This record gives sequence, C-alpha cells and structure tokens, in this order.
Amino acid sequence: MAKLKNILHLLSVNWRTMAGFELLYKFLSLTIVTSLFWTMFNGILKITGYEYLTKENILSFLLNPVTIAALLLLFLCMAIYTMLDIGAVIFLLDQSYLGHRVSLPQTAAFALKNARRVFQRRNFSIAFVVLFLIPFLNIGVASSYVSSISVPEFILDFIAANKYLLVLFLIVLAGLAALLLRWLYAFHYFTLEGCGFKEARKKSARLSHKNKRKDIGILLGTQFLIALIFLLLNLLGIVLAVLLGKLFSSLHLLGIVSASVVWVFLAISAFLMSALGTPVSYACISFLFYGHKNNLKEEVVRIQTDGCCQNRRKRSAITALEIFLFTCCVFFCSLYLYGVYHHKISLPVEHFGTMEVTAHRGASRFYPENTMAAFDGAKKLGADWIELDVQQSKDGQIFVMHDTNFKRTAGIDCNTWELSYDTISRLDVGSFFDPKFAGEKVPLLTEAIAFAKENHIMLNIELKPTGYETDFEKTVVDMINQENFRDHCVITSQVYEVLEHVKAYDPQIQTVYVMSIAYGNINRLSAADNFSIEATSVTEKIVSDVHNAGKQLYAWTVNTQDNISRMIDLGVDNIITDDVTLAKECIYLSKTSDVFAEYIKWLSQGAP
Repeated sequence: MAKLKNILHLLSVNWRTMAGFELLYKFLSLTIVTSLFWTMFNGILKITGYEYLTKENILSFLLNPVTIAALLLLFLCMAIYTMLDIGAVIFLLDQSYLGHRVSLPQTAAFALKNARRVFQRRNFSIAFVVLFLIPFLNIGVASSYVSSISVPEFILDFIAANKYLLVLFLIVLAGLAALLLRWLYAFHYFTLEGCGFKEARKKSARLSHKNKRKDIGILLGTQFLIALIFLLLNLLGIVLAVLLGKLFSSLHLLGIVSASVVWVFLAISAFLMSALGTPVSYACISFLFYGHKNNLKEEVVRIQTDGCCQNRRKRSAITALEIFLFTCCVFFCSLYLYGVYHHKISLPVEHFGTMEVTAHRGASRFYPENTMAAFDGAKKLGADWIELDVQQSKDGQIFVMHDTNFKRTAGIDCNTWELSYDTISRLDVGSFFDPKFAGEKVPLLTEAIAFAKENHIMLNIELKPTGYETDFEKTVVDMINQENFRDHCVITSQVYEVLEHVKAYDPQIQTVYVMSIAYGNINRLSAADNFSIEATSVTEKIVSDVHNAGKQLYAWTVNTQDNISRMIDLGVDNIITDDVTLAKECIYLSKTSDVFAEYIKWLSQGAP
C-alpha cells in the first residue's frame, strides 16, 4: 500500500502538466505525426513500386534493399519522436520526486533537447529498445504502432504447428523480456544523467542485478491494474451497448447510431488508457529507480530548472500558451478526421485498411433504385460509396438506369436507346417501389456526380452498353474529367471490352471488372485495376491472388448477415449491398473482439 502511495505521489505533484503534455502529445500523434509517418511509408511503397501490401508480397517488399534503408530511417524517426514522450515523463516524475512544479513549456523544451541526442551515433541502438522492448510496457507512440499490427493468423498457426518454431518463438519472447528487465532503467540514466545509451544500459543492468524478482512483481502488478481499468471501461461500453440496443430495438436505423456511440466510447477509452499508460508505467519504474539507487547509496543526479513558473505574469502567459497549443491540436485533429471521412487520408496496407460499404443502386432496400432519393438515403445511412448504372439515351445523354427497358421501373414497354432524355426525364420511376415516391425522376449522371461532390461520397459508375451507343465510354470519361471527379469514382462494367476502351482513352481512370464467375488467374485482365466479384465466387484464394497483385476486391451483392460476415472474414475491400445498415453493423461488430461481441449478444438475449 505504501508503494502505491509513493507511485501516486510521483504522479500527483505535476499531474496537470503531465495530463496536458500527454493529451497534447497524443493529439499530435493522431493528427500530424501519424499522418506524416504514413506519408513517409507511402513514399517507400511508391519508390519500391508497391501499391498495396498483403501477407503474400510483404516479404519481398521487406527484403528490398531500398525498403530496408528507408525503414531504418523511418524507425529512427519514430524512436526520436517516442523519446519526446519518454523524456518528458521522466523529467516530470523527477521534478515531482523533488517536490518541484514545472510548466508545460519547460517540459517540452527539456524533452526536445533530450530527444535530439538520439541522432548521435552512439545512441542509435535506442531505436531497438523503443520499438521492440517498450511495447512490453505499452508505452509511447511506437508501441501503439507496433501493437496495432496483429500477427496474421496463418503465421501463428504455422508456428504453433511446428514445435521447434514454437520453442524458438518462446525463447525470443523470453529473451526480449530478460532484456527489458536488464535495461529497465536505461532511459532514466540516459535522460537524467545525460550519458550515452550504451553506458546507460550498463548502469541499468548493474542497478537491476539483484532486484529482478521485485521489479517483475511490481511491474506486473502495475500492468494488471492498467488492464483492469481498461477492462472495466470496456464492460461499461458493453452495458451501454445493451442499454442502447434495447432502447432502439424497434428502430433499425438507430441501431447504427447506438453501435457508433459504443464504438466511439471504446475508442475514447483506448485513447485515454494510451495517454495514461506512459505516466503510470514510468511512475512505477521511477519509484523502483530511486529506491534501488538509495539502497546502493548511489547519487541521484538532479535536473536543474530555471524556476520560470514563480512569476504570476509568466504563469498566466504559460497557461494561455497551453490553452493555445491544446486548441491547435484539437483543430488539427478535426482536420485529420475530416480527411479520413472524405477519403483524403487512407492507409494502403491490408491490415490497416477500413472495409468500405457501397450502396447498391443507392439505398435500394428503402428507396427506388438509381434515383436521387436512393442516393440521398445512402448518404443518410452512412454508405461510403454509391453504385449506379448508366446508359446512353437516343440523343446521347448519359442517364442513370439499370434495366435496358423501362417496363419494370416506369411501366412503359420501351427500350432505353429508343427515347430521348427529354422523354425519359418525364417518366415516374418511384411509384413502382412505393406510391409515396411518386414523381421520382431518372437522373443524369451529372446530377449524381454533383450530389456526390456536395456530400463527399464516392461513386461506383457501372457502364451498361446496349450496342446502340455512340462514343459511350469517351462521353462518360470526359464527363468525369470535366467535373474533376476522377479521384472520387471508379468506372465498372461487366463487359471487359468497355474497360479496354476506357483505359485506351484515359489510362488514369480507375476501372473495375464486374464478374459473375471468377476462376483462375484473373489478374491477367490488365484493363481492370480492381475486381468486383459476385459473392458466391469470392474465395480465400481469389482474395489472396487479387491482393497479391496489389488490387482490391469488391463483393456483390451481399445482403444477409452470414454472407456479410463471410466477406469480412475473407478480407474483401468493399461490400456492395442493398442493406447498408446491416453491413455497417456487421463491420462495427467485427471491430470489437469476439469475446466482447459474444458477451454483448449474451447480455442482450438475457443471461440465465
């Protein structure tokens, strides 16, 4: 109990500065630094000629000499940035140990000065410790990057099936754990005494030599406490999910809202625990560090501060600066989230990718297909993409329609190429679905593009040739380019020749081959940048082959929970569905662990 009290004391003296720094640091990580690191990583992909990474091509990518050199530089940058966090926390804990209160600018200035030392050649080895040992303590931004990349199941299964590999794997883990205990105090020596990292490791090994059992017990206890708090927060999220689920059980659309609320709650909980992880873990290590040094009668080197916080006017200026920095970070965080939401920021790595949902012919389960009402409904339901079909009228206009005859949707037995758009525009294509949609018109492609641009949604434009067109592909491509919409859509078709014409006219347009049956080496179809395959033909091998070629796979038309879940398990990139709400719910559910998902289901059905 006394040990816990001492650890809490280290956290309490400068808790405001500690909380402010950690929140600002995490916000910067989320808004700027993470994006910058991924931009650098994307640059490596571009230089080495890779557009997409999967388990099939990751090895060849990593063995590329350019990749090795570039990743070493990137890892060094990550280590330097992580040292900002570690140095700041150790500095604040040291000042708390002395009973000194320090400001955020003082802390940031010291952290910057300390992190610069990583550039010294004698300190390069710090990157290894930061990237491979620190994750054991769940500390720092590097650990969040490393821990976010889960080991693919096929690798774990392969290791588990081979007893020699399993033993080797356990030996490696044990070795890393032993090094962690041996070098546990290296960052304190490096930060507080200014020695090189090699010397810091030696001093740390000497300090921890006879204290390993005690250190293990206290460290495991601290990590258990952190895990317990996180578990309680997740259980609170489960209770919230059950309550919202029962409250909105009769409102299907609000099921998405409740799932979103729970997902956001869990994300915020993870963010807060990530922010708390560094101070709590290092408070524990600092407590051990000072205790061991006192027992060995080893001098504790003190960091001198300039005492700039004693003046009231300066304190007010510093507070204003802290508020300004916090506001800036919130602003950049908002910009980052805006970029993600509008598809301006994305990650090309398979395991980091977000599965997207396409509304088939708009929200066609609840609205008349291929109409502006269906497109608006798709946006309201949260679709990432809208799939629509386009044809050419008698007078050359490009309009949105699936069938080549108007009988089913408009009630007149005429083919699409027989009427001018002036006549088509007067047809009612809403009443066939529901009388309340009477008067719904056939839109032009330009109207759909204008809607998509205004509402920041992507378009999957399927060309449906009838054989009566004139410059069909050229007209559509020109329209897309004139609207400056090339980066926000794909052109798809079930007729491969159409894609060849599109690519011959404009190689930059992204194309997708829509396939009812897919078998064999479909990647030889070079006019297709990606593939849209009927769900029953989607297999693990096809997904693997398509991804291995650096392409994406869309699955259509997936409308049942079982099939949507199967597509999620197979790892397709885009689910095309009539039921956007159901697809979104399945994807949200897949983002939580299976344990939590089953527990939510168990609670909602009523525990025995």
